[in-house]
Amino acid sequence: MPINQITAPQLQQRLKAEPAPVLLDVREKHEYAYAHIPASQLIPLGQISERYDELDKNAEIVVICHHGVRSLQACHFLQQLGFSQLSNLQGGIDAWSVLCDSSVPRY
Repeated sequence: MPINQITAPQLQQRLKAEPAPVLLDVREKHEYAYAHIPASQLIPLGQISERYDELDKNAEIVVICHHGVRSLQACHFLQQLGFSQLSNLQGGIDAWSVLCDSSVPRY
């Protein structure tokens, strides 16, 4: 089953709704420390297989990385475990910085 893709502007609108989706950031700790979307949860891609149980399988989850590649890998992994409401942030945190919130540093 294909993974849903969400653009940064679509996510920005989605975050205004209730309940807001869970934001799962799969970048490394140093990347997250440098730039992230507030209220996002950090589980680096390399730890996702050990920590996925920290996530609610029934929640709407938007997965975030730098440009959208690692997050797509995480989406596929979580989908295989039964997570069904997954979206990949197209363009990652970089697109978020360019299109939605220029206060988030680019790297």
